[in-house]
Amino acid sequence: MSDLEFMQVALEEAASAGTAGEVPVGAALVLDGKVIARSGNRTIRDKDPTAHAEIITLREAARVVGNYRLGGATLYVTLEPCIMCAGAMIQARIARVVYGADDPKGGAARTCFRVFSDPQLNHRVEFTSDVLAAESASLLQSFFAARR
Repeated sequence: MSDLEFMQVALEEAASAGTAGEVPVGAALVLDGKVIARSGNRTIRDKDPTAHAEIITLREAARVVGNYRLGGATLYVTLEPCIMCAGAMIQARIARVVYGADDPKGGAARTCFRVFSDPQLNHRVEFTSDVLAAESASLLQSFFAARR
């Protein structure tokens, strides 16, 4: 499967999260060419400020693999990760992140912060941005427009 196909999985999770009343962000973790974990945001449902799609997906992937280190994995996410999620990806030793839309108010890959390439940190994460960005942004825009 390609980046576009894996990002479609993340978009499905984002759409499900939006339908459930959560901010529509979705993630899917791929290891050895297979999706091993996926989720949408669950902060409201779980009453947990850390229940971002990326964090839930990392937790599930670590359980599946049996290790908190997820070397060689790629995480697909519909929105540029925040600093919390980027930090978790670094701790998990994710190899690569592929994301859709930039987050101008909190993105940690390139928009507000550049965590993945910070030379002071002990791990670098490659990232690819703008993969199905219009679709990702559209989900978010529709969600917030309906609430205004």
